[in-house]
Formats: sequence, C-alpha cells, structure tokens
Amino acid sequence: MKAISIISIPVTDQEAAKQFYLKLGFNLLVEAPFETQKWVQLALPGQEAVSITLVTWFPQLKPGSIEGFVIHIDNMDEEIKSLNAKGIEVGKIDQTPWGKFASIKDPDGNRWSLHEE
Repeated sequence: MKAISIISIPVTDQEAAKQFYLKLGFNLLVEAPFETQKWVQLALPGQEAVSITLVTWFPQLKPGSIEGFVIHIDNMDEEIKSLNAKGIEVGKIDQTPWGKFASIKDPDGNRWSLHEE
C-alpha cells in the first residue's frame, strides 16, 4: 500500500453537493457517466493525489454520516470570514492544545473540521 487516493462522501444530490464543495474551494477533477450513475470527483487545489467522490450508490454509506475529516488551513479567522461571505456557515472555534478547530457541514450534514495549528 502507498497512499489514500479517493474518499467517498455519501450525498443525496450530487449537483447540490458539488456546488457546495466548489464554493468551499475544491476543484472539479472529473464529472462523467458511471454505469447508471454519475462520477463526481473533486480535490483541493494542488492536492489532487487525495480527492473526494460524491457517491449515491453505496447503501451502507448514509448521506450525512461522515465526520472527522480534517482540512488544514493557515488562518482560522480569515477562512471563516471568506466562507461566511460565500454563504457557508462555520461552527464555533474550539481551541485545543493541538490547534484551533471549527466545523462545517455540507448540504447532507457530512461534517468536516477546519484545523489551524
């Protein structure tokens, strides 16, 4: 094994989720037919080695069930201001011994943590 490359994010509406992740700052890598579904793959700029795909076809993956994925940021206050300006709500900042954290949720409730060291 070498690396994690794609993480499946369960969603109910791929288009709504795609628009959210684009607004969040992800880039669209692939959008193409996939069997009877659509493959939508995104990654953060310059981070294409690890990407996400918006899935609707895994019955055991319930939309809104993802928690604990962390996105590293440089400045929490600036990031929150930028996201709020885009209409993305950010949770309260938690100060921990290992940095600041704040959560964001996609349209299905999948929760991501912003982390500033």
